[in-house]
Amino acid sequence: QVQLVESGGGLVQPGGSVRLSCAASGFPFSTYTMSWYRQAPGKERDLIAGITTTDSTNYADSVKGRVTISRDNAKNMVDLQMNNLKPEDTAVYFCNANKLGWYEYWGRGTQVTVSS
Repeated sequence: QVQLVESGGGLVQPGGSVRLSCAASGFPFSTYTMSWYRQAPGKERDLIAGITTTDSTNYADSVKGRVTISRDNAKNMVDLQMNNLKPEDTAVYFCNANKLGWYEYWGRGTQVTVSS
């Protein structure tokens, strides 16, 4: 059974940091591109960071320089370190696994709220 389980969300003050984690199971993790998306209320789900099977990374302009995605294939984990958080970073953050568009899996998401 495929599972992606996000953790690490919560309430964070503006300027603060948060580290999100995604634990994967049930599929060959190392062969999948892993990504983080987010969805704010009333908005579409947007890609914010991705990491390929060869550790190549990409970031949305809105988070570039503030966010780092990393993966640990031995632990089947992908993390998202977010720094200098802003109120507009408030969203539900989703973990995504994708293999060449043939197979795609989603987690249920974790809420990050940036507020003082």
